[in-house]
Amino acid sequence: MNQLTFIKKTGQEIASVFDDLAQLRIEVFKAFPYLYEGSVAYEKDYLKVYAASKNAFLFAVYDDKKMVGATTCIPLIDETDEVKKPFLKANIDINTVFYFGESILLSKYRGLGLGHRFFDERENYAHGFKQCKMTCFCSVVRPENHPMRPENYQPLDEFWIKRGYQKNAQLKSQFEWLDIGESIATEKDMIYWTKNIR
Repeated sequence: MNQLTFIKKTGQEIASVFDDLAQLRIEVFKAFPYLYEGSVAYEKDYLKVYAASKNAFLFAVYDDKKMVGATTCIPLIDETDEVKKPFLKANIDINTVFYFGESILLSKYRGLGLGHRFFDERENYAHGFKQCKMTCFCSVVRPENHPMRPENYQPLDEFWIKRGYQKNAQLKSQFEWLDIGESIATEKDMIYWTKNIR
């Protein structure tokens, strides 16, 4: 492991690392619970929303020239309709919410405090927007008896709770992607975790 370096990008600048970010997302999200069979083309289409928002933010970690970790956030109002929908349905003002996208890290770099750093960077960035009162992210819901659930799997719920987030059963979306071993994409239930920052 070389000395790690860190970068920050906002808005259109994020597009300059789309290739790195796409590859990292595909690699990390292949594991349970996402089981994502990704493609660079799909990823680049998905990531366009960040480059289109002048207030989107990316913080990434590099080991030499390889991106080994990354995290993003974006004002909820700039997100896709499927992300905004549950908040609108719950009568939450989407102008006051920042949505946290991926928080991904290759396994050999875990345990170094980078997960906390990712949340610190995003929360500090969101706090700079006076209208922002809440931060949120979503996680996939998989059944306890899922056949691909590893025996030693530890969900991140405890970590998120320690960061001050609460699971909100009222806020749910369905996102579609191709699972490993599937021939067609299927909808997955996603549940949101929220934290009031003001």
